[in-house]
Amino acid sequence: MNGTSSLIQLWQIPSTKLLARSKFSKVVGRYMVPTLCFSKDMQTATYEIVNGSYVPNDPNKLNKVKDKVLATQETVGAFQKLPVVMPSVDILYSALRKAKRVSATKGIPNAAKRERNKGAKQLDTLMKELSVPLRLYKENFPKRKLLHPYERSLVELTLGDGNYEEVLGHVDALRKKVTGVGKEHAALCAKSTSKQEAEERLSEGMKKLEEIFSQEGKAVDNLLNIAKTLRAMPVLDLESPTLCLVGAPNVGKSTLVRILSTGKPEICNYPFTTRGILMGHIAFNYQNFQVTDTPGLLRRHDDDRNNLEKLTLAVLSHLPTAVLYVHDLSGECGTSPSDQFVIYKEIKERFSNHLWLDVVSKCDLLQESPVVYITDNSDAHDLELTRYRKVGPDGAIHVSVNSEAGLNELKARVHGLLLSQSARIKSQEINLETVQLIR
Repeated sequence: MNGTSSLIQLWQIPSTKLLARSKFSKVVGRYMVPTLCFSKDMQTATYEIVNGSYVPNDPNKLNKVKDKVLATQETVGAFQKLPVVMPSVDILYSALRKAKRVSATKGIPNAAKRERNKGAKQLDTLMKELSVPLRLYKENFPKRKLLHPYERSLVELTLGDGNYEEVLGHVDALRKKVTGVGKEHAALCAKSTSKQEAEERLSEGMKKLEEIFSQEGKAVDNLLNIAKTLRAMPVLDLESPTLCLVGAPNVGKSTLVRILSTGKPEICNYPFTTRGILMGHIAFNYQNFQVTDTPGLLRRHDDDRNNLEKLTLAVLSHLPTAVLYVHDLSGECGTSPSDQFVIYKEIKERFSNHLWLDVVSKCDLLQESPVVYITDNSDAHDLELTRYRKVGPDGAIHVSVNSEAGLNELKARVHGLLLSQSARIKSQEINLETVQLIR
């Protein structure tokens, strides 16, 4: 029997039978009346077709899928959602002011009882005013494993491996210590037998909590610095086409970013001018595109790369970018054409799934005879390397900022590359939605 006929038979069952089977029905006089809960269940029940039959979906399974989707959405752009962290000294002074304003409960005639009541309440208030912000920081700073892979790489490479969790751990340890000491001294104050003893225990407890927070509040200040660092990271729209400029240090990437986009990176004639991921934007045909300037790559194994180089690899690994690879064959950048060739081949092979455009910068400085460094292992039989030293990769655009040669062609090719990247992103989104519907 197919699914259609089964559905028809289901609706042909008398309503009294359906109601009789329901635990949400009740008898009123001679009639059986469904409750509101029965109607709600009927509205929220969902089915899937399995071998031509309607099978009820497991609500727990649906909730897990929904929660997973929501969790994935929350991991994108987490740095812009970080809570505002107050300096430790501000938290302490604010807590002390609020605690000292707390008075005893009205209607207590005995002076000793009134003083110990006030002391216990003040210590409890101080403890809460110090510990609650710490708890909120711990809860609202995202776990690193739930971050987007790109953001996770930024945390590791910018803050150091494990430093993020270590600082959050110190903040939570301070919270636990403040809570424990505050409760202990509040209980002691509440057990005081005289007014003088209550005053002494109040003073002792306040002094102890202030001492602990003053000594160990550095953890909060460290968290404040982490929040500032992470918020300063460039905001990337993962659904917007992005052009990533890659190449050896000092080949002219930053100069091209200035020409192509709104980005204004620092430009100097020394390696690793770019000390992080710098962002710019391009507006074309009423559509915005992103441009990133990345630190330069040297010829060495991944294990020997510094954190700046690893940032570049993280962008290429985790973001849907098109690549504008910049070559400098003039000999001015400090990296020989032979080394640039090796770096280029490695990166092109590793990230071959990216859309790609090659640019040879400073073409006005190129000479008829290619530049060969003394340290180069010259191989006259390597025709590809010999050609690379002269004109760069096949299909590369030759540009010069000084003479403006090739800049119009470069802009046109970049626009075309970004439009292709935009089409690719939309196609991937459609494919992902299709897969989710099938599942």
